[in-house]
Amino acid sequence: MVAHETRLRVRYVETDQMGVVHHAAYLVWMELARVEFCRAAGFDYREIELQGGVMLAVVETHCRHLAPARFDDEVKVKVWIQSASPRLVCFGYEMRRAEDDRLLATGDTKHVFCNREMRPVKLPQKYRRLFGIKA
Repeated sequence: MVAHETRLRVRYVETDQMGVVHHAAYLVWMELARVEFCRAAGFDYREIELQGGVMLAVVETHCRHLAPARFDDEVKVKVWIQSASPRLVCFGYEMRRAEDDRLLATGDTKHVFCNREMRPVKLPQKYRRLFGIKA
């Protein structure tokens, strides 16, 4: 599946006392980019949750911070599906400062497909192609 890029501007509230983006903001950016990736791919979380009864529960996150971002920097968040199966999907992320394309952070998130009762389920067949799942 093709990667998708979302751009955002660092808000003051996302910075810490040292004037750099707080590490927790990167996870929020990953989620924002992931939702936009899904929308660009032709589906959205809301439809899968409401009509399909399937949630994407985050079970693992990883973020490696390489350079600081600061207030008012424009950041490009690139996201793609690293791997997917009927039971889980892993997204990869790359965050760069738009001004100079400096790599700020890399990361990944792993999600288990589950039902409304938060029990793991297999992704219904009708959604599998959206995640690049063949069978």
